[in-house]
Amino acid sequence: MNLFLVNLLLAIAWSALTGSFQPVDLLFGFLLGYVVLRLTFRSRHPHQYFTRLPRLVEFTLFFIKELILANLRIAVTILSPRMQLRPGVVAVPLDLKTRAGIVFLANMITLTPGTLSLDISVDRKMLYVHTVWLEDADKFRNAIKQEYERRVREIVEV
Repeated sequence: MNLFLVNLLLAIAWSALTGSFQPVDLLFGFLLGYVVLRLTFRSRHPHQYFTRLPRLVEFTLFFIKELILANLRIAVTILSPRMQLRPGVVAVPLDLKTRAGIVFLANMITLTPGTLSLDISVDRKMLYVHTVWLEDADKFRNAIKQEYERRVREIVEV
């Protein structure tokens, strides 16, 4: 049984009962359905859906924050009289095992202004990332591993 689909159906049912299909009503119905499903499927080993969905929401909020900060930083860099660019390429060792996780990580890095995923090694153990603000390669590598890769692993490889 796909709990996400059931949750969506509960959100639609909520909106139908209230007579309003506005996004806020659908979102409230989705959250209400999530709580009902969580209470219904209580056990010692919670279903994957109940661990992945909060992590996905947390990752989305984290990524939006990072996206806004990177856009502000690139805007300041572009508008400053002297562009303080320190371009560089960093090899980031990967702990992700699945192709989906690696592609997801590479896309999130590429979508963030100022960084670009260049290549993945043949053995899928290394990701090469270009950045326009390389001050310390180790700090940059650790930020990618701790901030991005850890969250992607929690979502994809649970």
